[in-house]
Amino acid sequence: MFWVDEIVDQIIETYPGKEEFVVRDEKTLSGPVHVGSLRGVVIHGIIAQVLNERGKKGRFVFEFNDFDPMDGMPSELEGKGFDEHMGKPLYTVPSPDGKAENFAEYYGDVFYNVIKEIGFDPEIPRAKKAYLSGKMNDWIKIGLTKNNEIREIYKRISGSEKPEHWSPVSIVCEQCGKIGSTDVISFDGEKVKYVCKKYKVKWAVGCEHEGEVSPFDGNAKLTWKVEWPAKWDVYDVTIEGSGKDHNAAGGSHDIGEAICGEISKTDVPFNVPYEFFLIGGKKMSASKGVGQSVRDIADLIPPEMLRFLMLQKKPNQPIEFDPEGDTIPRLFDTHDRAAQLYFSDEEKDTMQTDLARLYELSQTTGESPKGRFLPRFGQLVFIIQIPRLDVNEAVEKMKGFALTDEDKKELELRVEYARKWIESYAPDKYRYQLQETLPEAAKELTDIQKNFATSLAEQLGGLDAWEGEKIHGHIHELVKENEDFTPKECFAAIYKLFLGKDFGPQAGWFLSALDKEFVIERLREV
Repeated sequence: MFWVDEIVDQIIETYPGKEEFVVRDEKTLSGPVHVGSLRGVVIHGIIAQVLNERGKKGRFVFEFNDFDPMDGMPSELEGKGFDEHMGKPLYTVPSPDGKAENFAEYYGDVFYNVIKEIGFDPEIPRAKKAYLSGKMNDWIKIGLTKNNEIREIYKRISGSEKPEHWSPVSIVCEQCGKIGSTDVISFDGEKVKYVCKKYKVKWAVGCEHEGEVSPFDGNAKLTWKVEWPAKWDVYDVTIEGSGKDHNAAGGSHDIGEAICGEISKTDVPFNVPYEFFLIGGKKMSASKGVGQSVRDIADLIPPEMLRFLMLQKKPNQPIEFDPEGDTIPRLFDTHDRAAQLYFSDEEKDTMQTDLARLYELSQTTGESPKGRFLPRFGQLVFIIQIPRLDVNEAVEKMKGFALTDEDKKELELRVEYARKWIESYAPDKYRYQLQETLPEAAKELTDIQKNFATSLAEQLGGLDAWEGEKIHGHIHELVKENEDFTPKECFAAIYKLFLGKDFGPQAGWFLSALDKEFVIERLREV
């Protein structure tokens, strides 16, 4: 059974008789959103979708957190006058382009566009509205009056010792508008006395104002580890997963559970812990500049493929993505295998059934997928780099008969993304240039390789059908019949003769894409 179906079974079993579920996640909009943040979107979105498939009501709520302080400077904004805003709530910081409503909306718009492109349409509440509307007031009061109990939970659960007068509440300074630099001094039940410290944090400078203000209706904010269980309560959340860092022993989830159980007496949502999204083995991090933005990767692969990538692994397995390696060609191949299984009427084993289900759930339109010819991405990468090849003719030859309108649309899409990948990320082994004359590399051929080329020319000259499978069969037959020929030497000879390098695409298909007379003449030249 596919992983999301297993999770939904567990959810329905955990909440017998429940018909409506709130599936929630959030993202702080502190700068360009990295592609790793899509993992939470897809996990929560697909759970809500499958709940709806099962006849339940799954509400997908994805909060844009615009109330956190600006605590990091995106590299693109360095030296552009944003230093003065460090420490302010993100929704009060101006938009970098002067067009969006504020800083958070500027980055949120880009993220939301990608979320919609991959087929999800969550409710998008803003954190500022939860605070300014008074929905967080009861929890602000809990933070101010139960600070000692919360401090004890921190120490017991995580080993973190907070100062005696520590408070999980920060006031928005009335003078400078900063939230990251303030400390609560006292609370009389109605108003808070506070001070805006100059050097409380490294990333913001306070104004040293001392004041007294009501902490309610958006004048204060909870620290993250208390804000999280508060939002579980305020949004009436049934299901909310999070990254493995939050779920580590003594981490923010454990603290949130303790606060719910011991202080607020509220429910803890069904948890779906998930692993990191890695690029080159490194966790994605916007603040540390590691990884590509969500827009960069969404521009690199089609929406369906991006959704497929995010659904491919179980939540407890990391997703490793390297646009400069083999990830993208392998992703297309796996997707195409899944499509083949989905449309096949043959009996499937468990793994094949899961792969077909993965393909079904990776659709972005909400409609049943349509069958069409899916040319191999790696082969398209080769074809579009060879000027003498017509893409439509080559792909029609691969299919074996005429392309339908749906086939042509798919081909056009794949050619577009293949070109993008070649231009920006493709490693050298995927970059080809057909050598129109005998290349210098041909001088490196050994006598054995020359004999192989001559023998292959004779074999291929007698072929009546110029097909990749038959050509590949003749190559292997030659290698098998002559003990002097080794596969490595023989394939290297082909690639040196036609591409001037030791490697290339699948040899039989590669040669079949070229003109027969051109191939035979080149093989005989040595």
